[in-house]
Amino acid sequence: MQQEVKVSFYLKKNETKEDGKCPVMTRLSIGKFSEITFSMKMAVPVSLWASGRATGKSLAAIEINRRLDEIRASALSHYRELSAVRENVTADDVKNVLLGMAFGQETLLAYFRTHNENFDKRVGVNRKKGSAQSYWCALGHLTKFLKAKYKLSDIPFTALDKSFIEKYDLYLRIECGLSLGTIVVQTTRLNTIVGYAVAEGIITANPFAGYEPERPERQQKYLTREELDRLMTTPLTCPKHYLIRDLFLFSCYTGIPYGDMRRLTDDDISIAGDGEVWIKSQREKTGMDYEIPLLALPLQILERYRGTASKGRLLPMYDNTTMNRELKRIAKTCGIDRHLVFHAARHTYASEITLSQGVPIESVSRMLGHSRITTTQIYAKITDDKIDEDMKALEERIAGRFQFAV
Repeated sequence: MQQEVKVSFYLKKNETKEDGKCPVMTRLSIGKFSEITFSMKMAVPVSLWASGRATGKSLAAIEINRRLDEIRASALSHYRELSAVRENVTADDVKNVLLGMAFGQETLLAYFRTHNENFDKRVGVNRKKGSAQSYWCALGHLTKFLKAKYKLSDIPFTALDKSFIEKYDLYLRIECGLSLGTIVVQTTRLNTIVGYAVAEGIITANPFAGYEPERPERQQKYLTREELDRLMTTPLTCPKHYLIRDLFLFSCYTGIPYGDMRRLTDDDISIAGDGEVWIKSQREKTGMDYEIPLLALPLQILERYRGTASKGRLLPMYDNTTMNRELKRIAKTCGIDRHLVFHAARHTYASEITLSQGVPIESVSRMLGHSRITTTQIYAKITDDKIDEDMKALEERIAGRFQFAV
């Protein structure tokens, strides 16, 4: 509920300067219980002042009164903007915005847009086009939210609080009908922008403090041994599906993601002194080096398609959209009841092919081209079979060592 806002001015005569000017003070009150007095860094001649305004029709008096009217209008406007997104707006809140805007305080959408424009300039250098598109998408949703809910084209950062974030979350969920995972992405992008503003001192408190988006239930992203066997042995209905299956299996047994697989050439193949064949390359996404010894299956796949790809590539790759669409059909043919996408192969390599077979997570991390073990932990899941095998091995090692005293 909006309250009455009053703005008045008076002179601080005890600080009159030698030139006859003294500071103008602003008294701002909201309702009956919120009032504050502050300076707008403005001085006027005492001789021109009467009853809270400049008197006369001189150019100086006209300019002074124009500035006072502008301050009053700005205060009222800022109060309306703040009260549109927050409850219990105080005189101090309006003062902070008023002083901030007077000295070029950033607004949310303008700051967000500048960030995106600068981000675009780094695409192809150390940023990805997909990430840039994600930030522009987030800005678009936020812009529509402000117009739909508050009829505002922008707001100052100081208007943000936890309530605003929660309303935005609800808008994305109800009005836009976005999935929980997409909402997490959208709010994370906004949180990043707000974090930059906090770091630059534009705002002192993070409105995301205490906010936690509802996350979708985690689904198993890797294929089990039984599902892998079914994928390799089930006859397929379309010739194209055999190639897509082989490409997917190559990723399952190397951990190399789609973007890096399509870049592989003979230059990435290395043969060690013991005859072991390795792929040694660099992740396109992160620039991290990775080294992977090739198992028998990926070696067979390389030989099967040698010379069939263009531009010296090792593997003939379809575009990612086609791969994911056809993988769903392949999964149905093979009786694999899960949402199968190409990236599941990388999870399968981390969980089922390496970690569950006793490969240390440090080695898995290096082969995946991760810079941190925590990233690898997102991919690599300990399976129940692995736990069962480890405990049986432990039981054999300690059998007879620990007994109750008789």
